[in-house]
Amino acid sequence: MAQNQSASGLPEPTRTLPLNGGDAEQKRQELLTYFQQTWTLYERLFDCLADEKAYYTKAISLRHPLVFYFGHTATFYINKLIAAGLVENRVDDHIEAMMAIGVDEMSWDDLDTTHYQWPTLAELRDYRGKVRRLVENFIKEMPLTLPIGWDSPAWVVLMGIEHERIHLETSSVLIRQLPLEWVHPQPHWPACPDSRHDRYSVPKNTLLPVDGARVTQGKTDETYGWDNEYGTLTTEVNPFQASQMLASNAEFFEFVAAGGYQDDRWWDEEGLGWRNFANAVMPTFWVGSPDDPDQLRLRLLTEEVPMPWDWPVEVNQLEAAAFCRWKAEETGKSVQLPSEAEWLLLREQVGDDRSSAEAGNINLAWWASSCPVDRFAQGKFFDLTGNVWQWTTTPINGLEGFKVHPLYDDFSTPTFDGKHALIKGGSWISTGNEAIKSSRYAFRRHFFQHAGFRYVISSHQEKMTLNPYETDSMVSQYLDFQYGPDYFSTQNYAKALVDIAIEMTDRRGKALDIGCATGRASFELARHFDEVVGMDYSARFIDVALQLTSGEDFRYVTQEEGDLVEYRQVRLKDFDLGPEQGSRIRFVQGDACNLKPGKDRYDLVLASNLIDRLRQPKRFLQDITRMINSGGVLMLSSPYTWLEAFTPKENWLGGIRENGEALTTHQALQRLLATDFDEIAPPQDVPFVIRETARKYQHTLAQLTVWRKR
Repeated sequence: MAQNQSASGLPEPTRTLPLNGGDAEQKRQELLTYFQQTWTLYERLFDCLADEKAYYTKAISLRHPLVFYFGHTATFYINKLIAAGLVENRVDDHIEAMMAIGVDEMSWDDLDTTHYQWPTLAELRDYRGKVRRLVENFIKEMPLTLPIGWDSPAWVVLMGIEHERIHLETSSVLIRQLPLEWVHPQPHWPACPDSRHDRYSVPKNTLLPVDGARVTQGKTDETYGWDNEYGTLTTEVNPFQASQMLASNAEFFEFVAAGGYQDDRWWDEEGLGWRNFANAVMPTFWVGSPDDPDQLRLRLLTEEVPMPWDWPVEVNQLEAAAFCRWKAEETGKSVQLPSEAEWLLLREQVGDDRSSAEAGNINLAWWASSCPVDRFAQGKFFDLTGNVWQWTTTPINGLEGFKVHPLYDDFSTPTFDGKHALIKGGSWISTGNEAIKSSRYAFRRHFFQHAGFRYVISSHQEKMTLNPYETDSMVSQYLDFQYGPDYFSTQNYAKALVDIAIEMTDRRGKALDIGCATGRASFELARHFDEVVGMDYSARFIDVALQLTSGEDFRYVTQEEGDLVEYRQVRLKDFDLGPEQGSRIRFVQGDACNLKPGKDRYDLVLASNLIDRLRQPKRFLQDITRMINSGGVLMLSSPYTWLEAFTPKENWLGGIRENGEALTTHQALQRLLATDFDEIAPPQDVPFVIRETARKYQHTLAQLTVWRKR
């Protein structure tokens, strides 16, 4: 394949667009072309599936089947455009509910046993066609000024494009783990034809010195970036040595042959847990037996080939770290994976993003596979970018000045937990934002990507702090609201509501806490109900609740005054809550205005401080009614602070005049719920206090209404 010809056979551009320029209409056309090229490229990846079972059968137990990802990238455009207030109507409520949210596994044994009624492929292709036409028309008609910034409608489109390019790569990894009979090679996804099948002919890796320097991180180029790329961090990097090439299959086989997978000494606690769970004896994409290396094969995207010993080994971070510990013992040197700052120092040898994309196996410029580790020289080294991603020791966190993008609040912050390690450099299928220097992607250490590693001899010691202090103001405020001290002798709001719920319910099978935030009411309900589902739109809140469920302490900061903060800690045991309650709770991410269809029926639904924050509160009431058992209880508490920022005025339930007469929310609820419910208690005010600073608090009265379904 000629250089710069895309492996997909599609024309340029495959690189992310500059945000600036002098001609807005030219930029509009560039954006339209970039969207169309991305859309077509993603669909052509699915040409590799030869059997419908490949869509509907999980490639691995920890992830959704590929049919989800085929629909998910299209639903993302619609959900973000609606969230931004740029379009009003959905394309397909059912598909957008089922395929909107796909949080990847939080642990290597986090199995999803839910049974989904997925749409047919014909329905999804029709849906994708409708979304494509909608987005194309939106691009053609949206207001556009340059440079494109966070608040621009074009930023939302770019967010969808770059999101789809991420899933281009992650979906290719899943295809690689499907049975061979369900896939077939495609000429527009060609594998590299060059490899050494004699492992003794693979060039030996060597260590090269790297001078120390000051490294400053933070996105400065004018291209799209995820929120974690912005901010600054300056690091003094000491001199170190780095392997000239990525670790090859041949080099890693030395570790395998030495019994590396069987020797517990080389694995940390997390690595041992994963290795034993997976029964791993060699890298996942190796096929055959390590006892017969001459017969080993490598699984590629759609085929198996004789082991290319000179290609980079592809492993997770736990395996790469185990190799480094073994190598350190063998050599007597401090062998380890590089830090993010050390990799960035190496990356300086490559040049700008455009030149690196032309001089490495990246951006689909060459093949749909890895290639020999000595094929692309970049400075004194090989493959500083491209071929496979490179694991680091560094857990991802926000840079100084990090801010959450309001339209994708759960992209970065759920990974700031000390458990997600950064990968750098990109792989052969990394395009768009993934292929540039400033990108910062991180995965759980057990996760598989097209990723390998380069090792270093370094004195750097990574600070492996788990569960750092949460500094996001919204998360911290909700943690304090739900788990902090009582203020002004006002009882904890979540506990007060649950106490009332227990008085109102006699059947206590299954409860739903919708709008659960960080989960306090869910935990309190689990004292009394057999099963509890805690649901919230924000993945950040759900991630906090999951960490608390696992027994972890959660630390956060509250503002005192100005830049002064107080550090606090949440421990469930302080509330006499623990594993017994946690085992009864399932926390899920969901949209109260677009509830997933399912068979769940509840004896209690608690919706606190939710109804006046919904875009379509009437729709929520209609949907939730169908999810409550006959005789079940619906509890609605709200201060009724209707605001157009959350709910279009035409959708307000109350706080308005109807035919000249005042209509309260309680009156509207009586009217809306009369067909299916009896109101079983007079409305009552339940107070709560939210702390903003050490001397500023919100004191609010929520009205609680209680309804029993007939």
